[in-house]
Amino acid sequence: MAAGKGKELEIADGSGKKKKLIIIGAVVAVLAVGGGAFVMLSGGSEPVPQEMDVAADGAPAAEEGAAASADKGSALYVTMPRPFIFNVPGATKDRLVQIKVQLLVRGSNNEETAKVHIPLIESTLLRTFSTSNAEQLITVDGKEELKKKALREVQDALTGVAGSQVVEEVLFTGFVMQ
Repeated sequence: MAAGKGKELEIADGSGKKKKLIIIGAVVAVLAVGGGAFVMLSGGSEPVPQEMDVAADGAPAAEEGAAASADKGSALYVTMPRPFIFNVPGATKDRLVQIKVQLLVRGSNNEETAKVHIPLIESTLLRTFSTSNAEQLITVDGKEELKKKALREVQDALTGVAGSQVVEEVLFTGFVMQ
């Protein structure tokens, strides 16, 4: 009987080693796939600003339609440090709105000017956003009108302080209304 028990223990012991190897192999495969996916999807920590190729004379190298943009400099984006959260009146109840904003500027000088004046820009945008109502913000046209109004207000504020409009476009990169 003792010999029979020994054989059973050997079989059970060998089976445990196989299970351990299978588990270790599965963990290694999962880590390899996860690591590969992370490397492929991450691509970099920050988005690279897109710049237009410009010839030595300041004209666009390949695109004719962008001549006016090339004169102003390369397109850069300034992200507002935090989203704008505010209440707007609605027909039946007030709504809470959150908008994430980026500013399109041309050239590094305008980028630096916009960054220096972020408190002024935030104040201007919050004042502009809070004058809207829920019925306007439900429609695409209402959102577009708010973006245009925000651009005019920001450009006016920056013209008074910095002497130029600085911002070319106000972009909504996130918009939530509850």
